[in-house]
Parts: sequence; structure tokens; C-alpha cells
Amino acid sequence: MNAPARYELFVLEDGEKPVEVIEDSKIPNAATIKVVKQDHTLGNMLRSQLLAMPEVLFAGYKVPHPLHPYFIVKVQTDGSITPQAAVEAACTKLIATINTVAQKFKREFSYKDSTSGEGAQAGDDPYGGTGPSWTSQNYADFDL
Repeated sequence: MNAPARYELFVLEDGEKPVEVIEDSKIPNAATIKVVKQDHTLGNMLRSQLLAMPEVLFAGYKVPHPLHPYFIVKVQTDGSITPQAAVEAACTKLIATINTVAQKFKREFSYKDSTSGEGAQAGDDPYGGTGPSWTSQNYADFDL
């Protein structure tokens, strides 16, 4: 098949740079950033975080081809910061947000484990409610 081996999609080769910044000479305060061994997941989060920054005038990304594991981000700022600094700030903010979500996720599950006693019993609602068990009755029988 034409698809590359799975490890080639996320393992950097010797000497391969994970990020490459190319300044745009035609547009002021703009740059193109190539992020290697990543896909839409990071590209969309990064674009979204960049657009939330008031200094950023434009941010967009594209994945040129699905068989090539990289994406390209184009960023234009208002001149108060460089595009590279905007991307670094956006990445820092993303890391903080992801850490916060991970902490809340772990806290919620540790809370669930501590309140459930010895573990879930048959028929317990997995969401903590006291309603009927899904196994005891057909979901279509509920009155809405």
C-alpha cells in the first residue's frame, strides 16, 4: 500500500526539525510555520488559540496532503509582537489549558471513586443518578 509506516507519522528522524518558521516577505508581520509530525488535532487547537489573541489579525492552517505528516500555520499579527512570539504564547496557553483539563478530569474520577464505596454495583447509574438501569428496561419506554 502507499501509506507510510505508522511510526513515520510521529517519530522525528535524526536531524529533523519539529518546527520551521518562514518569514513572509510580501505581507507585513506575517510568517508561515511548518509543524512536522503533527496533524489536524494540534493544527486546529493552535489556530483557535491564535485567533483568540487580540494581537493576531489572521491565523489559519492546512494539511497539504493526508499522507504527509505535517501542517502549515499562517499567522499575521498587528506588529505589537512577532508571529513567532504569538505562536509561542499560544502554545504556552494551550499547554496550560490542557493541564487544567487533565487535572479536572483526574479530580472528577477520583471523586467518583471515593463516593461510590466499594465500586459500582449491577444496576447503578454510571452518572450517579438514581434512575432506572438501562439493562432493566428498554430506553424507548421512558416518558419524555
